[in-house]
Amino acid sequence: MSTLILGLLFVAIYTLSPGEIYYDPLYAVFAVFAFTSVVDLLIALQEDGYAVGFMDFFTKEGEPYLRTAHGVFICYWDGTVHYVLYLAMAGAIHRRKRYRNLGLYWLGSFIMSILVFLPGNLLGKYSSEIRPAFFLAIPYVLVPCWAGMRVFNQSRAPTCCTPNVVQEEQRKGILRRPVDLALVIYLTLAGFFTLFRGLVVLDCPTDACFVYIYQYEPYLQDPVAYPKVQMLVYMFYVLPFFGLAAYALIFPGCSWLPDWALVFAGAVGQAQFSHMGASMHVRTPFTYRVPDDAWACFFGCNLLYALGPHLLAFRCLWQPAFFLRPPPGPLDHHKKDH
Repeated sequence: MSTLILGLLFVAIYTLSPGEIYYDPLYAVFAVFAFTSVVDLLIALQEDGYAVGFMDFFTKEGEPYLRTAHGVFICYWDGTVHYVLYLAMAGAIHRRKRYRNLGLYWLGSFIMSILVFLPGNLLGKYSSEIRPAFFLAIPYVLVPCWAGMRVFNQSRAPTCCTPNVVQEEQRKGILRRPVDLALVIYLTLAGFFTLFRGLVVLDCPTDACFVYIYQYEPYLQDPVAYPKVQMLVYMFYVLPFFGLAAYALIFPGCSWLPDWALVFAGAVGQAQFSHMGASMHVRTPFTYRVPDDAWACFFGCNLLYALGPHLLAFRCLWQPAFFLRPPPGPLDHHKKDH
């Protein structure tokens, strides 16, 4: 039934907006995903008691793992942030404008939700509840791969940085760029925090890990497996990015950083929203919720962890001259002549 509804929706979109789809096929993807975002928002509102009777059958018989605290919060994120992004990107296609930055942020957010949610379903306590509706996730895995390639292949927005501005900015050391220095310090501390939490979920026997998991984030022990998968994704994917981003802030000409900063800002934003919300939600068993006396520390650390990549992405877009490829100068031509 879900497949039939999505198929009919696609046909309706194709019939009503053939020009937009011909200009950019992702218009149809964003329109269909916007519809599924509304469905996810209804699921979240129903599970929290704000709506009744809309999606009972689907959550009970189709995808019962959406009734977990983590499932509720990824539905909230999809029904709000992703929904706004879909409308904005579809509107940009309709007006024939660029949407590359929005697309990169959406791509990171969407892939992170899939990387955690699908393995968590298979490895956690709901692994015995896998139903045929689970295979609806297959297009959710394939479509973002195709969409991501199209978004990355779009041309970047032109910058107003002259070669002189680029050379002057790239001559500055890290100590003359206090914002970049603060970001490097943040990335270093966030990297240690990422590694520490990864070791915690891997049952590291040290006293610090034992104290942290019992007194600050007991949710990491929840048998639903989502928090454990989340920490491992952080350790194996986000931690290397933090190291590479710190390198790119110190040494000029790393033109890849602005794009990937947007991708990881979306990924970490989605992940932290779901993780923080699920840690305190009533559907999480009381023994795994954040203790009252540790709430301020937990909330502050995780909020800073979520805001840092967004500040990095903003810095890259705000003053991109340091990350542009250095223009050839007189010294380069002199070297070539010899």
